[in-house]
Amino acid sequence: MKNNLIIIVVLAIIIIAAVLYLVGFFMRKKNQMKLDNLEKRKEELFDLPVIEEVDDVKKMHMVGQSQNTFREWNQRWTEISTRSFAELESQIFEVEELNESFRFMKAKKAVASAEDTMDEMESEVEIIRNGLRELRESEERNSLEVQKALDVYEELSKLLHDEKAEFGSAYPELQKQIKNIELEFTQFVTLNTSGDPIEAREVLENAERHTYELDDVMKRIPPLYDELTRTFPDQLKEIEEGYKRLLADHYVFPEKNFTEELRRVQKRVKNSTVDLEKTEVDAVEVANRDTANAIDALYEIMEREMNAKKYVVTNHKVVGDYIAHTLKNNRQLMIELDHTSQSYTLNHNELGRSRGFQSEIEELIRRYEDFEPKLKEHTIPYSEVQAFFKDCYKILNDIENQQVEIDDSLKELRKGEKIAQEKVDQYDFRLRNIKRYVEKQRLPGLPADYLEFFFVATDRIEELSKALNRIRINMEEIKKLSDLCNEDLDLLDKKTNDLVNSAALTEQMMQYANRYRHTHEAIRVAMENSLELFSKEYRYQDALDEIGTALERVEPGAFRRIEDFYFNNLDAI
Repeated sequence: MKNNLIIIVVLAIIIIAAVLYLVGFFMRKKNQMKLDNLEKRKEELFDLPVIEEVDDVKKMHMVGQSQNTFREWNQRWTEISTRSFAELESQIFEVEELNESFRFMKAKKAVASAEDTMDEMESEVEIIRNGLRELRESEERNSLEVQKALDVYEELSKLLHDEKAEFGSAYPELQKQIKNIELEFTQFVTLNTSGDPIEAREVLENAERHTYELDDVMKRIPPLYDELTRTFPDQLKEIEEGYKRLLADHYVFPEKNFTEELRRVQKRVKNSTVDLEKTEVDAVEVANRDTANAIDALYEIMEREMNAKKYVVTNHKVVGDYIAHTLKNNRQLMIELDHTSQSYTLNHNELGRSRGFQSEIEELIRRYEDFEPKLKEHTIPYSEVQAFFKDCYKILNDIENQQVEIDDSLKELRKGEKIAQEKVDQYDFRLRNIKRYVEKQRLPGLPADYLEFFFVATDRIEELSKALNRIRINMEEIKKLSDLCNEDLDLLDKKTNDLVNSAALTEQMMQYANRYRHTHEAIRVAMENSLELFSKEYRYQDALDEIGTALERVEPGAFRRIEDFYFNNLDAI
């Protein structure tokens, strides 16, 4: 029993020892694998071309902020490649010692710490490389801009040398500015080489700015110089000579300061030429626009008078004839108005208007005759005469239109009288026909209101006839009376038809109602009342209403049936 226990204990110890060995073996192997991975990552990090990238950027001769930024990236790489790499090596060595001495748990923690250091180093190197890349690309762009500015400078220098004549009096100042820019670029190179990046950047920026400003100025100068030395002088000379010729040809200008304005423009051209010598192109451009406008205004003054002379020469006789023609027409119109006013009342101030025309025409004649000696003596501008002639055309055209309107209205008076006379005959004829038509109906009598309206219509026609037979007739009154006569006869026609239809329908209703006379007391009474209204009082509509209402009570629908039959057979009846 005792021997068995010893065996079991020994076996247990062996098993535990084996397990511990296996655990230690696997932990040591795992730590070693992590160490191998760290070594591989370290070698890969060392193999990155960071040093070459730093050298490439360093060769770009950066200045200003770019150089400061490069120094920061370079310092950070130096710290990693020395301090951080040394720290990593120390951590790796510590892990190896712990792993070899079977202190696996401490080795595990040391591996984790080394991995954190490696992660930080890889991240930092990536940041540094990205920063160097951005710096390199930025500097390449800046270098291109600098080169572009240098190219522009060289082109400007060549242009100024080859096209000296295009810049005229501005050439010395432009040459001076070219020299200044050249000095700025030279100063930049000197400062950059001597290691003063901040001042070098400022000088470079000034050189670039001055280059592009000069480029803009040199593009704008040639057209301005051409205007000041050729275009404007030629135009001003042409204006001055043209003005003298016009004065010699007896032109008169309302502008008394023409010569003074011409001198002012010439002085402005001289001032602008001085400004151009200083390359003050903004001021010269504004002044040249004003000069061009002033020259155009001087041309317009001369062209206005030349065109006005052509107009006056062409229309001189035409205007005189037109005035004489309108005056003659107005005199004839006034004679016609005087003659017409003896027979007709003129309601639209025709005589007053024609007298007004006479005054306007006489004023035009006065002014026309006043211009005559001035034109012969050349003491008046043609433009003033032109304006008067155009006013004449406008006034005379308006007068002539109104003269025609008045003349047409006079013709309408005679035509209207004739039409009104014809209408009186028509109204008399209609009235007689109405009277004969009523008489044919052989009615027992006529209602008082109908007779009263008949006599009103008759009197109205008589009034129209008398108005037409006056020595001096008023056509507006006659037209009003004629319209009233027409309305009266239309209404009389209606009243007559209503009267005749009511009487005829009453007779037919009475005949139809007679069949109920002995059987319906109401019908008998209605017939007696209706007969009284019909025969004695001549109230035919009331008689119809009396018998019609009674009959409708006895035989509903009879009234409408008899009425429809009557109106559908009027021709036969």
